[in-house]
Amino acid sequence: MSTTSPEAVKKLLENMQTDLRSLSMECKKKFPPVKEAAESGIVKIKTIAARNTDILAALKENSSEVVQPFLMGCGTKEPKITQLCLAAIQRLMSHEVVSETAAGNIINMLWQLMENGLEELKLLQTVLVLLTTNTVVHDEVLSKAIVLCFRLHFTKDNITNNTAAATVRQVVTVVFERMVAEDERCKGMAEEPPPVQGNSNRRSVSTLRPSAKDAYMLFQDLCQLVNADAPYWLVGMTEMTRTFGLELLESVLNDFPQVFLQHQEFSFLLKERVCPLVIKLFSPNIKFRQGNSSAASPAPVEKPYFPICMRLLRVVSVLIKHFYSLLVTECEIFLSLLVKFLDGEKPQWLRAVAVESVHRLCVQPHLLRSFCQSYDMKQHSTKVFRDIVNALGSFIQSLFIVPSAGNPASINAPAGGSGSSGQGSSQGGQGSASVSGGLTTQAAFEYRGTWIPLMNVSVQGSAKATYLEMLDKVEPPSIPEGYAMSVAFSALLDLVRGITSMIDRELAKEEEEREAAGQGSSEPPPTQSQSSPEEPRECMAHQVWEEMVSACWCGLLAALSLLLDASTDETATENILKAEMTMAALCGRLGLVTPRDAFITAICKAYSIQGQNVQIISPSSESHQQVVAVGQPLSVQPQGTVVLTAKNIQCMRTLLNLAHCHGAVLGTSWQLVLATLQHLVWILGLKPGVGGALKPGRAVEGTSTVLTTAVMTDLPVISNILSRLFESSQYLDDVSLHHLINALCSLSMEAMEMAYGNNKEPSLFAVAKLLETGLVNMDRIEILWRPLTAHLLEVCQHPNARMREWGAEAVTSLIKAGLAYKHDPPLSQNQRLQLLLLNPLKELSNVLHADIRQKQLECVLQILQSQGDSLGPGWPLVLGVIGAIRNDQGESLIRTAFQCLQLVVTDFLPTMPCTCLQIVVNVAGSFGLQNQELNISLTSIGLLWNISDYFFQRGEAITEELEKEEAILEKQAQEKGEPLNRPFHPAPPFDCLWLCLYAKLGELCVDPRPAVRKSAGQTMFSTIAAHGTLLQQPTWHIVVWKVLFHLLDCVRKSSTTADKEKIESGGGNILIHHSRDTAEKQWAETWVLTLAGVARIFNTRRYLLQQLGDFFKAWEVLLDHIQSAALSKNNEVSLAALKSFQEILQLVTPVKDTDKPDALAAMGVPPVLIDPLTASGPGRPLLRSDSLAERLAQRYSNNTQPTAPPPGEELDDSALWWSAWNTWYRTGIECTRPPTGSTGDKLAFVPSQPFLTALVQIFPALYQHIAGSFSMEDLRKLGVILHGAVSVPISSDASPFILPSYTEAVLTSLQEAVLTALDVLQKAICVGPENLQVMYPAIFEQLLQFVEFSCKPPQYGKIETKHVANAKYNQAEWVALNYVPFAEKSLEVVVDLYHKTACHKAVINEKVLENIIKTLRMPLGLKYACPAESTWKLAVSSLLKVLSIGLPVARQHASSGKFDTMWPELANAFEDFLFTKSTPPDNLSIQEFQKNEAIDVEVVQLISTEILPFANFIPKDFVGQIMAMLNKGSIHSQSSSFTEAEIDVRMREEFSKVCFETLLQFSFSNKVSTPQEGYISRMALSVLLQRAQDVLQRYVEDERLSGRCPLPRQQVTEIIFVLKAVSTLMDSLKKTQPENVDGNTWAQVIALYPTLVECITCSSSEISSALKEALGPFKDFMQPPASKVQNGES
Repeated sequence: MSTTSPEAVKKLLENMQTDLRSLSMECKKKFPPVKEAAESGIVKIKTIAARNTDILAALKENSSEVVQPFLMGCGTKEPKITQLCLAAIQRLMSHEVVSETAAGNIINMLWQLMENGLEELKLLQTVLVLLTTNTVVHDEVLSKAIVLCFRLHFTKDNITNNTAAATVRQVVTVVFERMVAEDERCKGMAEEPPPVQGNSNRRSVSTLRPSAKDAYMLFQDLCQLVNADAPYWLVGMTEMTRTFGLELLESVLNDFPQVFLQHQEFSFLLKERVCPLVIKLFSPNIKFRQGNSSAASPAPVEKPYFPICMRLLRVVSVLIKHFYSLLVTECEIFLSLLVKFLDGEKPQWLRAVAVESVHRLCVQPHLLRSFCQSYDMKQHSTKVFRDIVNALGSFIQSLFIVPSAGNPASINAPAGGSGSSGQGSSQGGQGSASVSGGLTTQAAFEYRGTWIPLMNVSVQGSAKATYLEMLDKVEPPSIPEGYAMSVAFSALLDLVRGITSMIDRELAKEEEEREAAGQGSSEPPPTQSQSSPEEPRECMAHQVWEEMVSACWCGLLAALSLLLDASTDETATENILKAEMTMAALCGRLGLVTPRDAFITAICKAYSIQGQNVQIISPSSESHQQVVAVGQPLSVQPQGTVVLTAKNIQCMRTLLNLAHCHGAVLGTSWQLVLATLQHLVWILGLKPGVGGALKPGRAVEGTSTVLTTAVMTDLPVISNILSRLFESSQYLDDVSLHHLINALCSLSMEAMEMAYGNNKEPSLFAVAKLLETGLVNMDRIEILWRPLTAHLLEVCQHPNARMREWGAEAVTSLIKAGLAYKHDPPLSQNQRLQLLLLNPLKELSNVLHADIRQKQLECVLQILQSQGDSLGPGWPLVLGVIGAIRNDQGESLIRTAFQCLQLVVTDFLPTMPCTCLQIVVNVAGSFGLQNQELNISLTSIGLLWNISDYFFQRGEAITEELEKEEAILEKQAQEKGEPLNRPFHPAPPFDCLWLCLYAKLGELCVDPRPAVRKSAGQTMFSTIAAHGTLLQQPTWHIVVWKVLFHLLDCVRKSSTTADKEKIESGGGNILIHHSRDTAEKQWAETWVLTLAGVARIFNTRRYLLQQLGDFFKAWEVLLDHIQSAALSKNNEVSLAALKSFQEILQLVTPVKDTDKPDALAAMGVPPVLIDPLTASGPGRPLLRSDSLAERLAQRYSNNTQPTAPPPGEELDDSALWWSAWNTWYRTGIECTRPPTGSTGDKLAFVPSQPFLTALVQIFPALYQHIAGSFSMEDLRKLGVILHGAVSVPISSDASPFILPSYTEAVLTSLQEAVLTALDVLQKAICVGPENLQVMYPAIFEQLLQFVEFSCKPPQYGKIETKHVANAKYNQAEWVALNYVPFAEKSLEVVVDLYHKTACHKAVINEKVLENIIKTLRMPLGLKYACPAESTWKLAVSSLLKVLSIGLPVARQHASSGKFDTMWPELANAFEDFLFTKSTPPDNLSIQEFQKNEAIDVEVVQLISTEILPFANFIPKDFVGQIMAMLNKGSIHSQSSSFTEAEIDVRMREEFSKVCFETLLQFSFSNKVSTPQEGYISRMALSVLLQRAQDVLQRYVEDERLSGRCPLPRQQVTEIIFVLKAVSTLMDSLKKTQPENVDGNTWAQVIALYPTLVECITCSSSEISSALKEALGPFKDFMQPPASKVQNGES
């Protein structure tokens, strides 16, 4: 109920009247004046009530009178009355009906009561009511009232004291509340500006309003009082305590900060009075050192006093909290003092309250920020903020160091570790029950034997002090153990929490503003001028934050590290780690690298595994920790083991948390974090699995690795968090992601360093995580691809196999994932990215390790299988990888690579760009060339064939695409001004593709392995045959020169330099045939194949090639190759060369198109060859290719058909043939030239018979082409070669195959060929024009040379040849041929030819007949000495035949003298034959001998029929010689080696007889043409007779002398012959007409008789019978002559 309502007023009036009545009643007896006053007072009240409507106002006006009776009542000093009066006065006051004057009176009355010590509590109550209900009391009155309360505070009564204290406090508050209210009221009014100059006079309060003035005076006096000075305003104070004064000051400052901040006068007071006061009062605390003895200083130092000190600190806290901005300098002093109070030398209680004060500051981050701005950031100022933090840190450290700080721990602390490094921290950890006792553990810190319990001091974020609140304590309290530590710990945590949350909030706000700005305007960001006001503010804020962090991080870190080290409580550890983590994150966000790294290092260190000599915990020591894992450290030389405790695992989680939530700000410190995580993974034995996730595997192979079950159950969780950590890398910005990648890379580098030189298990953490990071960031893979793959490629080259393997695994997985990922735009539209992704795959080719290449190739295979169709521009790269094989790589790699290639060729040729086809060819070629696996080489040649098929089928499409590409390239080249750089450039691109294919096959054709060469050669020539028609004509030029001839050159070179060493076996158990058992022989095969292939192409494509312009040159080159092959020392090659020669000689000169409509003929292929050629490609007809060729040809020219040859072409041909003839001649000359070496030279090369045969057999074919202008000179050349060829001996090895057995008289094929060649010539001459006939003699000459061979085999150089008959027994190198059949055959040819040509002028002129005779003279003369009996017989018969034809011719031309020289030759021939020097062989049978004699007889008959009858046409000398010969024959024709029995047969009686008869016939012929002739025959007779006479006489004498001994055989034989001759002569004489016989002859005959008779005595029966025959004819002389007349010239 309101005090102004009518009811209240009515009640008040009633109560007042009642009070006055009661007063008058009480004072009726003792105090009449009072009674009267009371009664008049009743009347007065009634009157007022009756008169006034506003009763209360009237009452207030007259309040002095109304109050008077009560004041008098109080003056009575009667307790009862006083109490009544005070109650009444209070009632009036409460209804606010007391005027200022009345209030003054009341106060004075109360003052008296106070002085008299009456009703003290009531007084206080009254004063309080008076001051709180209204504001009538002020100025002096107010001051009196206040003093009254103060005085009551210092009475003897405790209750009064306390009540008074409370009242004072309330009163002081009221005074200031009035001022605040007054300010509120005046707010609207225009304030007069405060004076400008600083208010120097502290009494000058003229500017203040009344209530403010009171407040000012009061506060000023409070300061005076505390400072023990006299008050200005509070007159009448008797005593005062500092503690109370300080409390009052503190409450005013704390409750009314606005007053001081808004009024200059008050601010002035603060600065001028309060601060100095505080500083002065602090002095004993500052100077005091604990433990200082008074002796040290002359004046004793005042001890610090707890109550004052504590209150001062409270004041300071308030000052700092509220008036920091006013008192910047003073606060600097206060804070410095605070820091000093934390000093170890100060008393415990002082340190405790100081820590509490510091804690109060720590929970006000904005305040801390101001400190930082005002001091730390100013140049010459104390770094206050830094000092506070450092002081807190050193305070905590000192607690551990000073033994009195806490009880020494009952535990023997381990000795290891130094300072606050991480080594000892393995001792801190979560304690379950301590090992020795089952006590429950208290949260505590333990460090080096000092154990400090941890208390729960205050709720997080608020500084609830204990000792700063102990206002009632006078003596310093005892501080429980661990209290200070706990406060300091909380302070640290709150400090961190406050700063970080404040800065985080502001950063977040800033970002929001930035985003809002960014979204609000789609325009470009504001220009400099617009944003300038904003920027400095932001920049300032950042500077402050950075400064704050810079100032506090060292101290914080030191303290937190130490605490972390010492913490034994999981929650405490958690808090410390969290603080370190938030600081690290904050530093990261602010970009402060050093502090960020320092905090992270601290966490990492706490995961204590850096030390290598970490002590093993023995279960006996009482430690507060739980060991969860033991393992070997990850270092190059692991020594000892590493123990992981639960605390380490906690640190680990913090690190993971940090990395997970604040990865974006870690930057370079990722390195630290990851190194530590790697170590954890190492100790826990997590191994990388698919995609790089780490799975629990087996830890390092160390016996020392132990994991507890606690950890084992945690492993999957840790592994999961690790994976999540790297998955979250997808939310990092690009820069942070780069930091992460760089850190992983350098971590991996370290792991690689460690894994060098030993084969221990390496740490694969970094590699696995690089992979994982790459996989989750596929969407922006471009930005990290290069550093990522560059590093992984280095890993791939590492010598440690496991390390390498993972490097490769990572690279290949990333590539596969990258290609499979659905990028935006897709890879098909982003070629650059695709090539970027494939590039590392190519780089892997440079790694030499086979296992890496294996992975690379497996990856290629998978890429082909999954993305083969979409590789597009990536093909060159992929093909490059497949083709990067080297011979040192081993089979399995090559096999894998080859699988890829096979897949490409079978499935992907159509999908790849045509420009890549050339690469495919090269790659396939390189597989052919590798020498590890022969089958692959051969298969790859097959692939080349398949590729050529593909080119063939898709020819038009490929051509189009390649031409488009070519056009683009040409354009680019022109722009750059460079020529287009492409192999085989001028040829069209499609042709170039073919040329590349041919070039590759060409390389393979000279591979070191015979099988490869063979296969490649066959393939190459087949493809050229099958698809060659597709090529443009100019391209053929390149094919011929760059491909075919180049190949021939290489093969020739290799063949000639090949090794002749025998190859034992062909690898494995394969036996090699003797014809292939040296490299040289194997190359020979290749040479053969190549030469044949090229020759075939020349043959089949002759027409096309002839249009190239330099066909003649090409032809020459081809012939040169054929020649060098023919002259090679290898029979196989040389023979094959001749075959190729034969093949190209079958070329047909093309006819005009009109005659040959079909396309093949137009290509210049002779009809004969069409059939075999059609099947030349594997089962595909040629015509189809031609149609395609035509289609392609249309693209390049308008002619569908190749044009007909120009008219002059046939002439060109002769040049070709003559060139061929020259080649043939050179070859022949070379190969038949005998070696010059000595006889023993085994190395001399002798061409084989089949070779020579083939060589000679070429001539007829060649001759057809050159017959027209074949000259004498050429014939001579031919002769030289034929002669040479025939003279070549055979090697003894080959003789059984070539030579007929000796008995058979057969020609060898070579000899036949030679004769055939001559035959061809002879026939040609025969049908040819007249002028050819001059060649006859030359042919004769040649044939006659061959005839000579029968007796005089040709010599071949200096080589010794054995006769074939002896070869079998006496192993000779070389065996001479049996030339007899050849010579005889030649002889027959001669006879034949002579038969036809005897009358030809040339034959006559060139004395052919003479030559024949000359030649025959040799076998005729040798007769029995001839190598073969048949020879001389044939010679004789030939001679007879020839003479029968030739003599008539000779006689005919006798006059010309052309035959003059022939006659003597003929005579000699007869002579040599008929009287041969050789004796018949011993084994000659009688029948044979008689046959031979018959031949001799035949000759004599020829003489008698063909020569002697024509003596007048024949030179006389010749006739004389003949006669002498006959003469000789008629006598001496006996050979001397006969047995007795045969003697009569062997005397060639028949021959002698014929001779005699002929001789006699012509001697006594009637028609003696010249006297000389007759004389010769007569002469002959007399000689004969004379001789007989001598022989007989000598015989008779010898017979006589010898007595009984028989005479020598020869003599007997001679005698017998003479006797026979005599009898023959007698016969002849009888038959001759008597007139032809000279008288002398008779006389001589008769003179023989006596001698004959003498012989009768001989003893030999043979002689006797011969004698008988000789004597018989003499009977004719027994009758006397009929006439005495003599004939002739008597």
